[in-house]
Amino acid sequence: MKDLFSAHAAAYAVYRPTYPVALGKAIAKLQRYKGVAWDCATGNGQLAMQLAEHFTLVCASDTSAAQLRQAPANNSIHYSVQPAEHTDYPDHYFDVVTVAQAIHWLDLEAFYNEVRRVAKPEGHLVVIGYGLCNINKAVDAWLHEFYYNTIHAYWEPERKMLDDGYASLPFPFREVSFPSLQMKMEWTATQFIHYLNTWSAVQKCMAETKVNPLDDASEKLWKIWPAAEKRIVRWPLFIKAGAMR
Repeated sequence: MKDLFSAHAAAYAVYRPTYPVALGKAIAKLQRYKGVAWDCATGNGQLAMQLAEHFTLVCASDTSAAQLRQAPANNSIHYSVQPAEHTDYPDHYFDVVTVAQAIHWLDLEAFYNEVRRVAKPEGHLVVIGYGLCNINKAVDAWLHEFYYNTIHAYWEPERKMLDDGYASLPFPFREVSFPSLQMKMEWTATQFIHYLNTWSAVQKCMAETKVNPLDDASEKLWKIWPAAEKRIVRWPLFIKAGAMR
């Protein structure tokens, strides 16, 4: 798994949007017995904290120790540094496996084989992702210009799976229904710029050009969204839920 977030793990923990409470509840509803869940590529533990509200134990793993250091301590969560494709978890141990905003970075064949090994026969895999957000017509146009013209060349190839809403993601499990959900944050334009700074493409552009592309772009944003003004930012979630059998 490519490590694109360790260098700015603290900012990632502060400025990324949070999943709706309904997501954890919907995942829990998939299982009659809510014993053990594995949140793979957990990052700063955002989804793991929700799962801990419903499952007796949550194992949360990531390859980035820096990201895990930003995760909140919780008596129901066991964090570990290990790759999603090859873990030390027991066979047929988990009731639910989740991977949020990360499966496009994984070796899919190896990961799916690992899921089959560690999930219970009656278990489920839930994959969550999100792409561009929506604010209003003017800001959305600014965002599309920044995304598709200014920094598009700096995205890793795996980003394409997010651009198409995981439509091209191979998913060799029996899909089950899952509710439509979205993330929603009330942010100022300044907070929104901080969020964009966590994008891996922005960080890559800065590393290669020594210039933050948001410096110029934000000047245009302030004209249509004053820096301190709060607005609702929405990210539709695309979710695939699959049964092991």
